[in-house]
Amino acid sequence: MDWITHDEDVWFDFRGDSPEQLTPGRYYKGTVDGFADFGVFVDLAPGVTGLLHRSELDRRLESLEWDAGDTVFVQVKNVRSNGNIDLGWSIRQSESEFRGARIHDPDGEHDNEPIEAADDDSGSAPVKKTPKGVSTKSRAANGQTSAETADGAADENESTATEETTEADSAEATSEGAEETETEDASETTENADATASGDAAAEASEDEAEPERVTVESLGDRVGDVVRIEGEVVGARQTGGPTIFEVRDETAVVDCAAFVEAGVRAYPDVGEGDVIRLDGEVELRRGELQIETEELTSLSGEDADAVEQRLADALSEKARPESVEPLAAHEAVDAVTDQLADAAEAIRGAVLQSRPIVVRHAATADGYVAGAAIERAVLPLIREEHARADAEYHFFTRRPLDDPVYGMDAATNDVTRMLQDNERHDEKLPLVVLVGVGGTTDSLDGLGLLGVYGASRVVVDAETVDTEIVDEASVLVSPSLTDVAAEDLSTGALGANLAAAVNADMSDDLSHLPAVSYWEDAPSVYADLAADAGYDADRTRKLREAVALEAYYQSYQDKRELITDLLFDDDGGLADHVSEQFRIKLDDEVETAEANLETRDVDGVSVAVLDADSYSHRFDFPPTALLADALHRGADEERAATVVYSTDELFVRAADVDVRAAADAASEAVPEGGITAVGIRQNRIEFLSGAREDVVDAVVDAVADQL
Repeated sequence: MDWITHDEDVWFDFRGDSPEQLTPGRYYKGTVDGFADFGVFVDLAPGVTGLLHRSELDRRLESLEWDAGDTVFVQVKNVRSNGNIDLGWSIRQSESEFRGARIHDPDGEHDNEPIEAADDDSGSAPVKKTPKGVSTKSRAANGQTSAETADGAADENESTATEETTEADSAEATSEGAEETETEDASETTENADATASGDAAAEASEDEAEPERVTVESLGDRVGDVVRIEGEVVGARQTGGPTIFEVRDETAVVDCAAFVEAGVRAYPDVGEGDVIRLDGEVELRRGELQIETEELTSLSGEDADAVEQRLADALSEKARPESVEPLAAHEAVDAVTDQLADAAEAIRGAVLQSRPIVVRHAATADGYVAGAAIERAVLPLIREEHARADAEYHFFTRRPLDDPVYGMDAATNDVTRMLQDNERHDEKLPLVVLVGVGGTTDSLDGLGLLGVYGASRVVVDAETVDTEIVDEASVLVSPSLTDVAAEDLSTGALGANLAAAVNADMSDDLSHLPAVSYWEDAPSVYADLAADAGYDADRTRKLREAVALEAYYQSYQDKRELITDLLFDDDGGLADHVSEQFRIKLDDEVETAEANLETRDVDGVSVAVLDADSYSHRFDFPPTALLADALHRGADEERAATVVYSTDELFVRAADVDVRAAADAASEAVPEGGITAVGIRQNRIEFLSGAREDVVDAVVDAVADQL
């Protein structure tokens, strides 16, 4: 009687082509595809990739001894409605630790059949050809049979469709002392030496005449089964347990090209990311995805390389730049920067086309999240169109909120460290860094400069006045302050949403309500009307704003991509209602306590309200001090000209038309021992030494009153 096994006792070899065909709870054999800060991507089949989140590991991600291409065992925990697969850790990482193995063939007649220990066939075809110059004998000389070749490639779900190696090839390859030459039709023995030479020459001439036609990647769908030639740039190279996969981009699109020497051995080791190449091979369709099986790959240089690079650059610029920029609504400040928006959109779209990662930095505020989420909403569909891999949007787009609206050395060092690690470990290109509302002041100069040292492009998008020093430090700069148009009524969220529409005009309808969400008060009527037309009245936009503000506070360093998407784009009101209610309860309670303890000072006829946040607020719970200061000042009566909220070593100034830098300078002259510095211009924040707190607060209040 056969031993009865349960799903948790065996591993399954998945032979489907859709995430929905997986069975949650089962353990599957997979292949490590790549790494991210939050976990490991594992291929279960071509086009079926799951995420093993770092929280599921039984050790630190950094200590995981896995490399891309390694065979691993994981548990499918959940398959989401959008096709994303959540994977779990398996303490068993070898076949011998399981009781058995079974086939999971959703569409076949072998489903749930046991796999014999000697049979590790995953259903892929054996290898057909090697790149020219790589002898089939060399594989056999290393003890590798055609069946082993097939198994090695199949384990990685990256194999190319091939013909089986003939017995004659194997015999010739394993013959001791046999001369290693390629098997060619033209090598038949003839009785006449002259005839042999003549035949060789004819064969070579025939081969020259049959040189493949150069085609574009975009046209490969009509050329399945044909041997073609493409020219382009290598934008990625990864070694699997089977072939080497080169991602090649020409002037039209990107395609995977598989080159095989032997299982797990790097083909063309001198060819890497950034190289310009000419590649000949056969176009194949593997489980719905186009792939070229490489026959010959040549690195180009000189005029040949220059011609290809120019062709790519011209096509990239033409394809990346939007035909026109249509603002979401008639807003003078946005109309004034349409050319700047086109430049920024071209940079972002170009990064997608170049397979260059995009990192968006924004403040962890409602306004910042609206701007960042708008760009994310526009870019992700472009990434999905450009890359067939299901996990591409996680590889090529990252949104990283900042607690302070400043791109300082801490944030820049974090980004540089990550990008250098990704470049070293995964051959990823250096990213395009988009700074939305956080890179426009001199506080960000050091951070921008560090990115510049490594050649990372920087797009700075800021609705407020940008310091002149930033102009030379940014690769692309978007700000109404560079024009003659005043922009007092433009929020970062509104500017970010308009940039998103320039990046992907097809998403304009999805973005139309976001500008209204970004304003705490006095949203321009054009944006309020735009939101209303999209079904978002003032009450609903308020609830969205409050809900995002609350979620932005918790785990502020996380992007919370799915949660923010649910709130801003997929919510019918229930989620926003629930989170907004929590926001209102927490904020109202804090404001009520704070207002009861405000100290009102009269400085030369100017009324200034002062609050000791250490004593009369919960500093380490919601709301953050900056948001509390905003709420107190918004609720102030007309007589109050300014509000100052201070804590141990920082304070926030809220007043109309106050230059916080000038106030800090004046206070520093009055209290030179206070270490007073304006460090968060976008928040009107001043830092100081805690030992001089009382004198500093008095000096800042006086300096603010002098300006009013």
